[in-house]
Amino acid sequence: MELSALVDKARAGDVGAFTVLVGRFQHLAFGYAVALVRDFAVAEDVAQEAFVAAWTSLRSLETPAAFPGWLRGIVGHCAHRVLRRKLLAAVPLDDAAAVASGALDPAASAERHERAAAVLAAVDALPAPLREVTLLHYVHERSHEQIATFLGLPATTINNRLHAARAQLKRRMLTMVKDTLHEHRLPEDFPTRVGRIVAADGPVVEARFDTAEAPEVHTALALEDGGGALHVIQRLPDGRVRGLAAAGLPTGVGTRVVGTNETLAHPLDDATLARAIRQLRRPLPVPPALLESGIKVIDLLAPLPAGGAIGVLGDLRVGVTVVVEELTIRLKDAPAGLTMFEFLPPGTPNAADWPAVRAEGYTGGNAGTVQTFYFLRERLEPGATTPALDAVDAVIALSPAMAAAKIYPCVDPLASRSRLLDPAVVGAEHAAVAARVRAALTAGVALETRAPETWSDDDRWLMAPVRRLRVFFGQPFYIAEPYTKRPGTTVSRLETVRACAAILDGVYDHVPEAAFRFAGGIDEVLARTTG
Repeated sequence: MELSALVDKARAGDVGAFTVLVGRFQHLAFGYAVALVRDFAVAEDVAQEAFVAAWTSLRSLETPAAFPGWLRGIVGHCAHRVLRRKLLAAVPLDDAAAVASGALDPAASAERHERAAAVLAAVDALPAPLREVTLLHYVHERSHEQIATFLGLPATTINNRLHAARAQLKRRMLTMVKDTLHEHRLPEDFPTRVGRIVAADGPVVEARFDTAEAPEVHTALALEDGGGALHVIQRLPDGRVRGLAAAGLPTGVGTRVVGTNETLAHPLDDATLARAIRQLRRPLPVPPALLESGIKVIDLLAPLPAGGAIGVLGDLRVGVTVVVEELTIRLKDAPAGLTMFEFLPPGTPNAADWPAVRAEGYTGGNAGTVQTFYFLRERLEPGATTPALDAVDAVIALSPAMAAAKIYPCVDPLASRSRLLDPAVVGAEHAAVAARVRAALTAGVALETRAPETWSDDDRWLMAPVRRLRVFFGQPFYIAEPYTKRPGTTVSRLETVRACAAILDGVYDHVPEAAFRFAGGIDEVLARTTG
């Protein structure tokens, strides 16, 4: 498409057209920024800021054909603003210990940094006109014609300046310049990072990006002009994402944002999370109804609300996301649906780095009648309550203790809870058995604080069903079949209730504890003792 037509479409609010414009001019903008700030990382920030500024003020461009020179002016303005703010200040070497590691080891990183510094010093020694064309040409191998259009100069002038620059750079240095500048090119997804807010309701906003490259959950969206950042909490179709904003951030419709692809480091306050949950969840139907998952520990001790909302939380590496995905594939066809809020602590990688355990039809946000939102929050102590957790109907908590015991899913039966665990909703038998299970597990935890040699016969009699209950709550998942090599299992709520009652009554004391581990229903447990 011709430049003028693209600019006209972008001025009319077409994000896709502006993405194409960014793709055409990103390398020139980046190279020009490098020439001005002499730092690759800062130049990338300058280029991003410049494109956001261009998107914001595009309607002020009267002549579409003047876009290249107009953009160059914006890049220059952003670069000089960065330099005035002195954002290139050095930091103590000891501070590097707190920075997340990239792909390079320290020695390779130091060598890369030294090589880049040497190249920038050599290019910096060139006269300004030669420096500009060198960087514009070699960072992304822009043609003489493209550079001439961007700088507003004849192509012959560009050719002469490049020739002069090559002559001033020694042969070895010229090769190093080519290789190093190529190595520091912009990331391939740079053109798709610019979007705009299309809806805002309190802390919850919706932004639109290029369809194929919407930012991942657990990453930040930077607001234009350094106004702060949004937390990406859900990906939607058509390049849209939902985000959360701290109080006071400028999040009006039309505000421009940039997907940083950077993992979030700081969670929002709990009051903001609670307010967002109340906005995003569906009202719990009256009277409430159960949504059976077929997962024993959840259906017994934290029954799910049909059409309601739950929170799933835990530390890193305890399978929080696996539980969310398993519930998604089990419940996505349920008529009433379910809204899930996943809470993970700082340090959680963004979704692009999660294990590939995606089920068909699962998008990381919505599937069928199930929708999921991903929140970052500080670690919670087992059984803790907060305004955010008070805003959901059930809490499924996972713990490292369950993982250490190799009980999967790692659901903590004592820290998990549900408002629906009421005789009026689940029935008298279910409520009574759940209360007995919780009491037995609580007594077992207290007993385990004492040395086993101090236990009485009654204590040992108590611990027998407690240990069997704990391992019985483990269960193969459908989502994990490629890893466990075990088919997923579904156990009805009624079977779970009656099996747990029988375990507490000592009916299966003769069955080895190992037979209960990572099994489905009680029939599978018993079959292991006779097979």
